[in-house]
Amino acid sequence: MTATSKKTTCPYCGVGCGVNVTIPHSVDDIVPPVSGDLEHPANFGRLCVKGSSLAQTLRSDDRLLTPMVAGQAVSWNEAVETVADKIAQVVKDHGPDAFAFYLSGQILTEDYYVANKLAKGFIGTANVDTNSRLCMASAVVGYKRAFGSDTVPCNYEDLERCDLLIMVGSNAAWTHPILYQRIAAAKKQRPEMKIVVIDPRETATCDIADMHLAIKPGSDAAVFSYLLKCSAQAGILDEGFIANHTNGFDEAFAQAKSSTPTLSSAAAFCGVSEQDLNRLVGWWNDTPKTVTFYSQGVNQSSSGVDKCNAIINCHLATGRIGVEGAGPFSITGQPNAMGGREVGGLANQLAAHMDFATPGAQELVQRFWQAPNMATENGLKAVDLFQAMEEGKVKVVWIMSTNPMVSLPDTAQVRRALEKCELVIVSDCKAHTDTTAMADVLFPATGWSEKDGTVTNSERRISRQRGLLPAPGEAKHDWWAICEVAKSLGFQSAFSYRNVHEIFNEHAALSAFENNGRRDFDIGHFSQMTQEEYDALVPVQWPVPKGRPEGTKRMFEDGRFFTSDGRARFVAISPSLPQHQASPAWPFTLNTGRVRDQWHTMTRTGDAASLAKHTAQPYVEIHPKDAKRLSIEDKSLVRLVSPLGQVLLKAKLSRAVAPDNVFAPIHWTQQFANASVVSNLIPQVVDPLSGQPESKHAQVRLEAVADISYGLVISAVPLTLSDCLYWCQVPSEQGYHYEVVWPKGQTQATLKAMDLKLPDQSHDVAEWLEYSNPITQQIRLAKVVNQRLSLLVYAHPQPESIMADWLISQLAINTTLSMQDRLAILVGTPANIEEKGEIICSCFQVGSKQIEKAIASGVCSVDELGGKLKCGTNCGSCLPELKRFIPLNTELAV
Repeated sequence: MTATSKKTTCPYCGVGCGVNVTIPHSVDDIVPPVSGDLEHPANFGRLCVKGSSLAQTLRSDDRLLTPMVAGQAVSWNEAVETVADKIAQVVKDHGPDAFAFYLSGQILTEDYYVANKLAKGFIGTANVDTNSRLCMASAVVGYKRAFGSDTVPCNYEDLERCDLLIMVGSNAAWTHPILYQRIAAAKKQRPEMKIVVIDPRETATCDIADMHLAIKPGSDAAVFSYLLKCSAQAGILDEGFIANHTNGFDEAFAQAKSSTPTLSSAAAFCGVSEQDLNRLVGWWNDTPKTVTFYSQGVNQSSSGVDKCNAIINCHLATGRIGVEGAGPFSITGQPNAMGGREVGGLANQLAAHMDFATPGAQELVQRFWQAPNMATENGLKAVDLFQAMEEGKVKVVWIMSTNPMVSLPDTAQVRRALEKCELVIVSDCKAHTDTTAMADVLFPATGWSEKDGTVTNSERRISRQRGLLPAPGEAKHDWWAICEVAKSLGFQSAFSYRNVHEIFNEHAALSAFENNGRRDFDIGHFSQMTQEEYDALVPVQWPVPKGRPEGTKRMFEDGRFFTSDGRARFVAISPSLPQHQASPAWPFTLNTGRVRDQWHTMTRTGDAASLAKHTAQPYVEIHPKDAKRLSIEDKSLVRLVSPLGQVLLKAKLSRAVAPDNVFAPIHWTQQFANASVVSNLIPQVVDPLSGQPESKHAQVRLEAVADISYGLVISAVPLTLSDCLYWCQVPSEQGYHYEVVWPKGQTQATLKAMDLKLPDQSHDVAEWLEYSNPITQQIRLAKVVNQRLSLLVYAHPQPESIMADWLISQLAINTTLSMQDRLAILVGTPANIEEKGEIICSCFQVGSKQIEKAIASGVCSVDELGGKLKCGTNCGSCLPELKRFIPLNTELAV
């Protein structure tokens, strides 16, 4: 039998890459590695290491397979009735706003659609918000203020065809690696193309930059305020465009002149040199084809909307919009944040890019849905929603495919809110997350490769995410679960969809309903699709109105916008810094973000052992000058404390961060580390217009943790490490790997006590291998059961570099351990195996020591490294790091 290959869409970032999946003959067969879809216009066959590793995430021993109520497995009927009865009761007793959905950019557009319809049209509440609030809400409001609609004007080709690319608050090399590789390829082909990275931190994205403008955290708006002022001085304003297609220029320009009157004042506000800022001004003035590409560093701010509008103002003033290679381009973080925006998946939206402030929109949607209980005003945004939950105003919440116990700011408040809520429903494919632990009802959901529907990427491109594998256990699609609850509430006729295709058709029909070009989002061409046409849908950029099946490549080419008068609006803004600034008690500014090979809260990527090898543990990046002053050593344990809480992280000394600034990634949860949830530190400060939290900014102090010992624990079974000050479980292919820190004073006897956590071995032949060094205070213990390794414990006063992968592999060896093996286990490395060092290339598992050895042998370029070791030749995500290994003079000579 020939294997079948099918096309679907990657479930990670907002790039929306197409992937090919080979379907196994049997459900018990392993899915082969996925590959990039050569025909998909987002990636043309490229795929980052996260996407390339998707097959590793399809088999999990932590799938949620059965509905659960109060910790007990129940039937779907019982679970649905429990939820519906409680919703009906609280709506009757307290009104519809006592219920809320908290959704996710991970669910599909069709899931979003029915959730929004149920809440806003039939229950009667607009309390439908999403984790997309945390990543792109400020960009949405910025677009709507300027264009009258949430319309991304650009496409990915513009990133390749511009002559100046300004990347603001975006480490695309790690967060959107395929777009970064497309940009890097364009730069290589056209070296005259200028790239500017505006970011407080020197990131991997700076590798291709002609200039890194290392601004003071949160000062982005002043850069663009100054660019607007200088555009007038340089005579590059598009006077005709301003006069014929915009309103409000005079006010915006006057405010820009007032806020950033001189080069010195603007440079001082941003904390950059006058020379660098002036160089950026010169490039801006000389380069009509400019794209400004911005992400979380702009959006996650207490003034994020103003930052977005400062960027858009510059493009409107110079006519750099609606043309090839130019425009303000907000890149989304999640695969379907855009799709959620299309169907009203935010509390301040209605549906189909209409909102409660749109004249006639509420009545229009109500007529289309034949809705009996239409919501009439905005609902609660994410942070407000959880505050209302704690206050007892929201009594039932249904959370889907997201982990607010890790992603929302101020984890302690989120915990209090969920504890106070009378019924917490969580739909997820995983049984154990920080949020499922708080649930009263658990619905087993389908995951990627099982879910069926559509997603929309950052360039407005709708793609099919196809259901390719059967759902395990009793897992069901989210749209199905929502519809079952809706039917139980008495809304059978409105939610009697037989399949996801019918939902998409209705969504498309609503987008075109009484539209006639007045609204940007129109996919009316698809409103009468057959099932076969839906199954065969190829990627297309909206709008796709009737008669234009090819879609729309670029918006605003005719200079017409979606405001009441068809003109874009300038917005007068005054740059402001983050709400909380450094003080003697809290001297460090914390910046947060992502690492290269992990995704959100690791619910999916945590199942791929290969992805953990690049960054195995949570860390805090500290400038060496600060580390020296605080007696913090590289890889030592550090306590970060904010007014809200504290976390424990390993130190990473780096000049990529400025003095008095630190950086920490957001991914680790209590499922992977006991004390490293960074949102514990983040205050619930939000932008007043978008409600988006200032998640990239907090004031903290750092403390070196003293009187401790570091360790490594490897076990054939999972362990409960309650006696550890710090532990981090590192995903592995065999057994369980823990990096640990104990309070000082561990002895061989206390370490051996970990044996008590193992299953009963009274009938087995067991022995301990032991090594200790009183001078170095190093202890190494290995328990061998029936001639096979069962438990390994290392302890040392200082952090050690150990070949953990080899040690873990010994758990899977089916043969008895030889004397040589036993010695190697205690030494930590066998004599005949090359030590790789820290993994740099995840695709081919190439480590730092292998790279250094190749360079010492005469390799003198990244291309030669790829030829010798294959590193950097697949997804390219490691290329910035590889370049740092090459001595500058040899690279330049090539």
